[in-house]
Amino acid sequence: MKQAALVLGIIAGVLGLFMGISVAGWIALTGWVDGQVPDALEQPQNAQFLKIVGVASPLLAIAGGAMAVLRPMAAALLLAISAGTMVWAFGFGFFSMFPVSMCALAAVLALMGGASSEPGSMPGRR
Repeated sequence: MKQAALVLGIIAGVLGLFMGISVAGWIALTGWVDGQVPDALEQPQNAQFLKIVGVASPLLAIAGGAMAVLRPMAAALLLAISAGTMVWAFGFGFFSMFPVSMCALAAVLALMGGASSEPGSMPGRR
C-alpha cells in the first residue's frame, strides 16, 4: 500500500503541476488581454491565490508521495491537504478530477499502510 501511495502521490503531483502551470498561463493571458478587448476575457478575482495554490499544492503531493514508504502518517496528511487545497482552489472539474482523486486515494493508502504491518514492510526503529 505504501508503494502505491508513493506512485499515486508523485503522479498526482506532476498532473497537478501541469494544471497549476495552465492556470498561471491563463491568468497571464487574461492579464495581458485585460482592458484591450472589452468583455472578452476576465481575470479571476483571486488570481494570486490560484497561482500560489497551483504550485504549492502539487509540491505537497510530490513530497507526500516521496515520504509514503518511510513516514506514511505524515505522507497521508500532506496528500490529504494537497487534495483539499486543490478542490478548494480549482473545484472538482474535468481537469482537476484526476490529480485530486489520485491524491485522496494516495492519502488513504498511506494511512492504511501506516496502520498495518504488511509483509515486506520495514521494521520499526529502536
